[in-house]
Amino acid sequence: MDWMQIIWAVAIGAMIIMFLPRAKYMVENSPKGNLKDWMGFILPIGAVVLFVILLIALV
Repeated sequence: MDWMQIIWAVAIGAMIIMFLPRAKYMVENSPKGNLKDWMGFILPIGAVVLFVILLIALV
């Protein structure tokens, strides 16, 4: 194992250790989505999926 790989592994490990408590706090205290929020997410994703299927079918 190269010394640069060891340094990168330590740096990535330190970032995970530092970000994990904050991420846990954000997940616990985030607002919950209702049906309107989910439909605002699902409709554009569905439109993109249908558009990609159309493009594939045209090829």
